[in-house]
Amino acid sequence: MQTDLIETIAIALAAYALGSISFAVFVSKAMRLPDPRSYGSNNPGATNVLRTGNKLAAALTLLGDAGKGALAVGLTVLYTGESAISGFNAPMAGAMALLGHIYPAFHGFKGGKGVATAAGVLLSLSLYLGLGALLSFGIIVLFFRMISLASIIAALFAVFWAWSLFGMTPVTPVVGAIALLVIWRHRENIARLLRGVEPRLGEKKT
Repeated sequence: MQTDLIETIAIALAAYALGSISFAVFVSKAMRLPDPRSYGSNNPGATNVLRTGNKLAAALTLLGDAGKGALAVGLTVLYTGESAISGFNAPMAGAMALLGHIYPAFHGFKGGKGVATAAGVLLSLSLYLGLGALLSFGIIVLFFRMISLASIIAALFAVFWAWSLFGMTPVTPVVGAIALLVIWRHRENIARLLRGVEPRLGEKKT
């Protein structure tokens, strides 16, 4: 039991460290773009990097952030041999990678909003779970043209999809924790949504 606990703690710390790597910062530096924490929303994520007009940098940031979430889950499955769905360590590793992205140890604990990383985690846990969340996201963007609203709705629906697909296996409460992290990170957006001043795609903040 003690060995299992030590292993779980080690996996959690490794996943958090992996999540703490900010691709927005590193891609921007490599491509000689401004630090994403210094303009726009000051958020080190793909959406803010896109504000520079460099679509390649934004795409690389998106892929990197999603990839580290997927990698945290995949490596844990390979190391432990546990199922990503019925085991605990793989979903936990995904949640810790997301926590690292939002509060990165390597960047003063000021990170992104975690949408891409959460998507990578969900897709790695289950293709159907990830696609369900992405479908929810896409529908809201299509009709409302609000990335923040789509992210919040997709987070809520991720819990619904997890429960529908897997019941009360370990993955479901962990997906619930992931959803709470994403929603908490969007609390300022929620306040603007309630005031009716949240910008749509192509609009600037007021």
